[in-house]
Amino acid sequence: MSAAAADWLPSAAVTASGRPVLTAGEVERNLLPLADLEPEESPRLAPLRGCLLALTSHRLIFLHEPSRSARALPLASVVHAYPPHRRHSHNPLRSIFSSSSSSSNHHRIRLQISLPPARSEVVAIVVTCKADVDVFFGRLLEAIRARAWEVAPAVASASGNPAAAAAAAAPAEEDIAIRMPVVGVSGILRMEQEAWESAGQNLQDAFQDLSALMSKAKEMMQLAEKMRLKLLTNSSAQPNSNDEEMGSKQDMQDLLLSVGIVSPVTKETAGALYHQQLSLQLADFVRIPLEKAGGMIALVDVYCLFNRARGTELISPEDLLQACSLWEKVDVPVMLRKFDSGVKVIQTKTHSDEEVFARISSLAQKPDALQKGISPSDAAFTLGIAPALAKEHLLNAENKGLLCRDVSPDGFRFFINLFNEIDPQNIYA
Repeated sequence: MSAAAADWLPSAAVTASGRPVLTAGEVERNLLPLADLEPEESPRLAPLRGCLLALTSHRLIFLHEPSRSARALPLASVVHAYPPHRRHSHNPLRSIFSSSSSSSNHHRIRLQISLPPARSEVVAIVVTCKADVDVFFGRLLEAIRARAWEVAPAVASASGNPAAAAAAAAPAEEDIAIRMPVVGVSGILRMEQEAWESAGQNLQDAFQDLSALMSKAKEMMQLAEKMRLKLLTNSSAQPNSNDEEMGSKQDMQDLLLSVGIVSPVTKETAGALYHQQLSLQLADFVRIPLEKAGGMIALVDVYCLFNRARGTELISPEDLLQACSLWEKVDVPVMLRKFDSGVKVIQTKTHSDEEVFARISSLAQKPDALQKGISPSDAAFTLGIAPALAKEHLLNAENKGLLCRDVSPDGFRFFINLFNEIDPQNIYA
């Protein structure tokens, strides 16, 4: 049953590649490849079947991949979570006569939830795949206890009373301890003890500072995403802005985009679905860089941009290649392409080589190009892409018969192919 049938749960937004859209401050905690949601007491509530279950810091998101629809159960509505168990596992006779595909053979996590206006229900998450249910349940409890949805955003704290913030930031006064003079063996031992205590305190402060830095980094990434969305909203609402103002807004958006991904897919959170979810997140990520690059970007450039956006959660080149290769099995608007020379690029499925060939032909027919030809650098400047990609386009245009190549000590020069205009039946006319 698709997620659209369970109308008793709020719907959740899904990206173009099929990943759930996370809200501000929301972070993925764990994934289950296949799970059901079954009401245990009320037959009026429609169940959810065959969903990918994403546990975040705010919600349980049930994603029905075939229909690209999702429903979310807010963790704020969970009153109590019961440890996983198998129904009827204590009764061997019932397990023998029950169907092997029945949900009674799978682990169940029962949740007592509160639904509006004021009614309590009991539902069960049925894990129908091979997964570490105990790990999932442990992270579910951690997310419920953390109550991240109640944490005030960084913007609210920044816009508060400056005097109060300064007072909170000011160090508290400490009692001045009377230091005894170092005398004899006891004094030396006391000095050594104080040195050990000071080193331990410094080490503890260092770890606290590191944790604070990581939490502040996440808050800054969330703030940057909010500012970028507001800039996009203002740009669409004010179409008559001048070019200088639009340019400054574009620069600001580029800076905010470089801050990073708020919740990168990791092996710890995704488990067996790591490469699948990584490929979907990569497809969402490359959309904006591809728009800026004209629909095609080198794979090595994508590797650098993606790892920069992931921060400390770096991926290997093998993981990137495997994620790109999975695009053939899913419906995403991007694809991996390999040129004859071996250069690999990522391009949109709507990218047209004919448009590129038309621009190259127009460049090659200019007066200077008719005399001196065009180089990959000239084509790169015209197309707004890297010289390596421009060279691949020129070689493709040569294979199509649009250009002729001249190899000299100065490098490759390409000329418009005038042989196409010669009539073989009237060569000597």
